Amino acid sequence: MALLLSARALAAGIPASDLTPEASANLSRLEATLAADPDNLRKGNDYRMAVIATNQYDRSLQFFAKLTADHPNASNAYLNYAFAYVDKIPAAGSVTQVIMANNALNMFTRAIELQPSWIGYCTRGKSYLYWPVVFDRTRLGVADLEEAMKIQKADKKRNYYVHTYIFLGDGYWKMGNLPKALAVWKEGLAEFPDNADLKARLSKQGDDLKAVIDDALDYSKRVDTNLHELWGE
Repeated sequence: MALLLSARALAAGIPASDLTPEASANLSRLEATLAADPDNLRKGNDYRMAVIATNQYDRSLQFFAKLTADHPNASNAYLNYAFAYVDKIPAAGSVTQVIMANNALNMFTRAIELQPSWIGYCTRGKSYLYWPVVFDRTRLGVADLEEAMKIQKADKKRNYYVHTYIFLGDGYWKMGNLPKALAVWKEGLAEFPDNADLKARLSKQGDDLKAVIDDALDYSKRVDTNLHELWGE
């Protein structure tokens, strides 16, 4: 699943000054489509992918700011607004990254307040895990991911639910609770026996395991926020 999994490098973007008329027209078309259906998570995702491809992060943030102001009860508009902040983080300076990460958390929180959902809890939960332990946000991430786990266990099995097991185990590991982390990863592997990320964690110990998780939670790497897997089943 593409959901919030770290990619190795920032995808190449097109400077705003070099945006072609065709690309600009496409963004305008997607914006009009989403403005007419603001709570449509998929349309918002499609728009953000076009934004990433054209490096139009500021345009996207301005658009979602207006969209949520015009439609304050559209929970998925807030979700996409949060992801829009995440999308821009790799292209921002270190101080701005912190501000944007906080803004993303605020948007995730508003989305959850309006409509609690697996995607909301799972993505906000992992977002908390990126913060250094000194900020005391890991426990908040674990709490969110436990809520996501409750939701998915009451639902039928879906392939993307594997990510809750990965992230939740990472959260417990980051809190220093290795036995609980191992238990979560093992439970996940029993459900999803072919998952390479779970296998990697369960095959490592000590510093080698730390390297795997540190790499997965490296905020300097681009986070892939494409939610296409939600509609793949």
